[in-house]
Amino acid sequence: MEKQQNNNSIHTMISLEYVRPFRMGPFAIFDTVTAFLGILILSPLLTWLAAQLHLKISTRAWLWFTLPLAVIFHVIFQQSTPLMKILSNPGHVEFYIAISILVAMTYMGLRKIKKGMV
Repeated sequence: MEKQQNNNSIHTMISLEYVRPFRMGPFAIFDTVTAFLGILILSPLLTWLAAQLHLKISTRAWLWFTLPLAVIFHVIFQQSTPLMKILSNPGHVEFYIAISILVAMTYMGLRKIKKGMV
């Protein structure tokens, strides 16, 4: 039984080691897709919590907020990621591209929010 558990955990590790190297520039595709899927799964709960504050936030808006929220959480928990390294170096063009994308995503999410009774 224990040998089977070890084989399963080794198999899982090999699988993660296999999917994480696929990248788009410096960003792991697996991590990005996982973040968006996580928000997609959590969006009903997040929408309900926002409704308690009389805000109507759609799943689409939560998806727009995925990367801006990720940056906030990475700053809070002091996590180093390729995006955080780009954002900590304002001297390069990548910084301005990343900021532009984050501002655009935040704007797209904010314009989907409705106030009032839900």
